[in-house]
Amino acid sequence: MKRILLVVLAAGALLAQGDPSIGTWKLNTAKSKYSPGTAPQSVTQTVEAQGNGAKLSNEGTAADGSRIGWTTTTNRDGKDNPISGQGAPGGADIYASKRINPNTTETTFKKAGKVVQTTRSVVSKDGKVRTSTSKGKDANGKPTNNVTVWEKQ
Repeated sequence: MKRILLVVLAAGALLAQGDPSIGTWKLNTAKSKYSPGTAPQSVTQTVEAQGNGAKLSNEGTAADGSRIGWTTTTNRDGKDNPISGQGAPGGADIYASKRINPNTTETTFKKAGKVVQTTRSVVSKDGKVRTSTSKGKDANGKPTNNVTVWEKQ
């Protein structure tokens, strides 16, 4: 009986450490708020478990019709990781993410060593919606304050 209880408790601990952000997320532009600015036409983000962290792949179309296509990997340890591709927030080339709790991450985007955006993302308790609150600068250096709503596919 003690062994069964121990196995059940260990399994519960492992599940609690799971990452609810793993999966495919689609930006809901109607529920998102961009201040100032216009929402992208579409963005889909795929988050895959990789090692101790995740690989993020973003594909979509910006408001001006240009391609969004960037990728990064992170251990969610707050350390800088390179971004490859185009269309990252503020033209960022570095991504640093830190896991605050199982449902919350804080991310810093940098360009040429300077912070261009900070984002706090929270996955809902049911795991179906992720809300990201971002502050920073756009590619032209203008201040931004955005709230984006992502729905799990």
